[in-house]
Amino acid sequence: MAIARRAATRYVLDGKLPLETPSFRKLASPGAAFVTLTCEGRLRGCIGFTEAAFPLYKTVQECAVAAATEDPRFSPVEPAELSAIHIEISVLTPMVPVRPEEVKVGVHGLMVRKGVRRGLLLPQVAAEYGWDRRTFLSKVCSKAGLPAEEWRKDVDLYAFTAEVFGE
Repeated sequence: MAIARRAATRYVLDGKLPLETPSFRKLASPGAAFVTLTCEGRLRGCIGFTEAAFPLYKTVQECAVAAATEDPRFSPVEPAELSAIHIEISVLTPMVPVRPEEVKVGVHGLMVRKGVRRGLLLPQVAAEYGWDRRTFLSKVCSKAGLPAEEWRKDVDLYAFTAEVFGE
């Protein structure tokens, strides 16, 4: 959490990333993660990496900065907003192919792919909105720009779990 907070704050204030030395071995190991920013209970930015291409601390650092400054749905976070921003980190397990009937709402996150279209929803999203499996599958398809019922057809569907923690 401290790495994400320092990265977002420093980058918003002066455009630089702080140098970090991971204090735990797990942080130096490759890890996939998303960083979600909210302000007054509303989404303010969410960016992540679905594959463990970098050490986890670096992934968190990059995602915190990107969520604050590059999420195309929002304007960049302003310095005056920093104290009101709440940070949540989701550390992802590797994605595995899954059939629709195997999806466990509140446990699995989902990624759908069809052609160049791709959509992802974190595990906590379905639980927060009280969705059932069908709604969750439909929402991830919609997020990919696909018809809501496309999950019933020929799509690539992947599940993952996440360790989620926040401030």
